[in-house]
Amino acid sequence: MSRSAGGTRLRQRTLAVPTAESDDQSHISVLSDPDVPKRDRVFANPTSPSPFETSKISIVACVTITLLAFFLRFYKLGHPDQVVFDEVHFGKFASHYIAREYYFDVHPPLAKMLFGAAGWFVGYDGSFDFEKIGDSYSAAHVPYVGIRALPALLGSATVPVVYGIMKETGFPTAIATFSAALIAFDNAHITQTRLILLDAALVFFIALTLFSYIKFRKFRYFEFSVEWWTWLLATGFFLACSLGSKMVGLFTFMTIGAAVIADLWELLDHKKGLSMDQFWKHFFARAFALILFPFMVYLSFFWIHFKILKYSGPGDSFMSPAFQETLQGNELLMNSEEIRYYDTITIKHRDTKVFLHSHAENYPLRYEDGRISSQGQQVTGYPHNDTNNWWQVVPTKAIPETGRGRVVRHHDAVQLLHVSTQSYLLTHDVASPLMPTNQEFTTIPKDDHSRYNETLFSISMVDAHDGQPWKTKSGHFRLVHVPTKVALWTHPEALPEWAFNQQEINGNKNVNDRSTTWFVEDIISDENGEDISERRGLVEPKTVKKMNFFVKFFELQLLMLQHNAGLTASHPYASGPINWPFLLNGISFWTENDTKQQIYLAGNPIGWWICVMALSVFVGITGADLVARRRNVKPIPEEIRNRLLNSTGFFVSAWAFHYFPFYLMNRQLFIHHYLPAHLASTLVAGSVLNFVLTESIEYPISVARKGITHLRPRIYTDFGLKALVVVTLVLATVFFSFMFFAPLTYGTPGLSGEEVNRRRILSSWTLHFAAKETDGTI
Repeated sequence: MSRSAGGTRLRQRTLAVPTAESDDQSHISVLSDPDVPKRDRVFANPTSPSPFETSKISIVACVTITLLAFFLRFYKLGHPDQVVFDEVHFGKFASHYIAREYYFDVHPPLAKMLFGAAGWFVGYDGSFDFEKIGDSYSAAHVPYVGIRALPALLGSATVPVVYGIMKETGFPTAIATFSAALIAFDNAHITQTRLILLDAALVFFIALTLFSYIKFRKFRYFEFSVEWWTWLLATGFFLACSLGSKMVGLFTFMTIGAAVIADLWELLDHKKGLSMDQFWKHFFARAFALILFPFMVYLSFFWIHFKILKYSGPGDSFMSPAFQETLQGNELLMNSEEIRYYDTITIKHRDTKVFLHSHAENYPLRYEDGRISSQGQQVTGYPHNDTNNWWQVVPTKAIPETGRGRVVRHHDAVQLLHVSTQSYLLTHDVASPLMPTNQEFTTIPKDDHSRYNETLFSISMVDAHDGQPWKTKSGHFRLVHVPTKVALWTHPEALPEWAFNQQEINGNKNVNDRSTTWFVEDIISDENGEDISERRGLVEPKTVKKMNFFVKFFELQLLMLQHNAGLTASHPYASGPINWPFLLNGISFWTENDTKQQIYLAGNPIGWWICVMALSVFVGITGADLVARRRNVKPIPEEIRNRLLNSTGFFVSAWAFHYFPFYLMNRQLFIHHYLPAHLASTLVAGSVLNFVLTESIEYPISVARKGITHLRPRIYTDFGLKALVVVTLVLATVFFSFMFFAPLTYGTPGLSGEEVNRRRILSSWTLHFAAKETDGTI
């Protein structure tokens, strides 16, 4: 295909970010406008639309691909009638909303609240446990199809949004249909959107964000008009919805943020004729609509979340004591009690939930790495109730015989006596078994007073004031060694067999580390060894406490980020970002041994590899063009180049912002994390295919404003019959690929071993029920 720089060309049209299609909205014919010079009415591109570019054909194409998307996502939506993959989590969260029980999750609440609303709407009572994959919905009479219908609806609606993005950016109907079809016929998107999972909502809101921003850019000549503000605020709203569904929405903020920076940089150019007052007006309008307004919307999701979840639930223990006491029926409100000197207590680690434990065995003289221990009594973390978890709180000061003076308080110095071995807890300047930089914890006999100072510990309560009583359940604290200033700490790594593979306890020099927090689980007995039930009877009934919304919000945000980063455990179906675009890995969602049925999350290979090729072609074309221009050769006409760099470049930036940040993460990652980036890559694929098949573009595409917009000759794409045939053949191949892998998408019908092997096109795919090869045959 020849793209000569010679011949008649339109004057350069510079756009900071992609613009959008606008058919005949406010456009003025440049061919009949006397204000347009005659030389601007002479050009070498088509002057009439293609017969394939009528409004009727566009509507028919959009409706057809949308109906197909709905059919493919709602087809056999009730199969399987069992819990599939992460429905274990997100279905359970929907139950908590209906029961109004507080839970904790690393993702923001919007999509999960929508699931809860869908469940309520179809009459679900929230009683199903979602205990494990394979649990039967039908046996428990759960209206699961109604809940699954919500993500299926959102996934289906994503397809016309993708179509609209391409049309609004100035691409032909066939190209818009092509990009939409890559989503409509994609096995991974269909799998995710047929189940109670978050990605359907996430991808839908990301698509709406891109669509709204493109529409906003179309009205840039009508600055501060109703239409301009409408689409700018819509962009901000859908940004908040994207982030409100999953933290991946932050990457959508980065995408729009980069485009806005480019936009403002262009407006700052003195050639635009804007005064600094006008520029700052643009700046603050965007800051309000795309930062402050989305933040307010995002806050509203959590306000609703807290209002709904007002009862105690499984998420209580993740939150601070002050937060927990805002929940009705919380154990802290029901059973929190003041601790008094000489009470025997059990102490539990907040994060790992192990008890502070000791037993009569000693540390070995020499560890495997050659280091020497103190050979003192072992102090470990033990996850089960045991009498070796019992510690008595011994005062280090004179206390009264009775009264409030016997209550242990914030910053009190105490000794902890291990009841079973009658020895005091101690730490000293000896390295711990597993961490040479941390101090060893051990004990010394009760009657050994030679190391008294080394047995002194300060009760440093979290967010407490001076004199505040130390309480069970709610009195989260750090046990700080008085002489060395290290804090009692534990971590999940197990000790060797000589410590019965129990958890290591050591002294952490970073006292303020969140993971040094402990709490008292229970009071076993008082100083006389008697039950404290009589003392419990004196406790006054407690009312639910209030807590500032913003304090609750920021506490939850911090926990979400910390736990998200902490998802580092291995998983058999985890995969790295380098694998995703090439579809090297999938995820087994569900299997049924009797019928040999399975659901395996994997994208449409043909569609995904087309997207990878399109990204590669874009990089190659733009790179070659840049090199050629260094030699004053212009192989691509300016108008086509601008469209390629601005519109396609915007889509490429959306792909990059939703893909490359995953390389910086150490957390557990799966192929479904690539779906937002794949959405963007389908837009790139359509854009690049249009560049390959046509010699011209639809132009101009922004809404013109007479007297302000410099009118330019209207030209049309030369997308003809041959290009249409090519697109049709490619889509037919994509559809055939979808159908071939459909049994793995829908989990039906069951496949024989030979049929499974034929669908295992890559050796890295871990499909179930494959036939074994023997003697070179299956």
